[in-house]
Amino acid sequence: MPDDRHRLEAALDLLRAEVAIGRPASTELTARAVWPAFVRFGQERFDTAPTPDSDGLLFQYGTYSFGGPPMFTVDLTRQFTIVDDHGEHDHYIQVHCELRYESDPAPDDLGSFHSWFFYDTDESLDQWFDTVGAHLQPLLDRLPSEIKLYKEKV
Repeated sequence: MPDDRHRLEAALDLLRAEVAIGRPASTELTARAVWPAFVRFGQERFDTAPTPDSDGLLFQYGTYSFGGPPMFTVDLTRQFTIVDDHGEHDHYIQVHCELRYESDPAPDDLGSFHSWFFYDTDESLDQWFDTVGAHLQPLLDRLPSEIKLYKEKV
């Protein structure tokens, strides 16, 4: 592992720390504060398997119902491929930052969108951040109903 790469186990804690850094004192978190935190988190490298698509970033949004009323959800995700002892795919670990908004015409009119970035490709990370970040413009100052930071095995 290169010395400057983080352990995968530290990913959620690192995301939480970045979000805490970006949180304005005595104010609620909005996309304006969370997005730069996710960008900083996305710029960090992790000790991943030497396989294609082993470290990816996903930006997605849409209106979904997860066992409750429909909510417009922005999901900022980091996905790591976990391999077995033979170097074969075993599962993924995803670290999420979800911003959920009450469903109403303003965010719902954005429809749905998703875009992936993977390290060790010819794509520019900064260009990807600029392109997908522009989709957040209508939500920058809107207060989400809920923000969830979590990790899951998929």
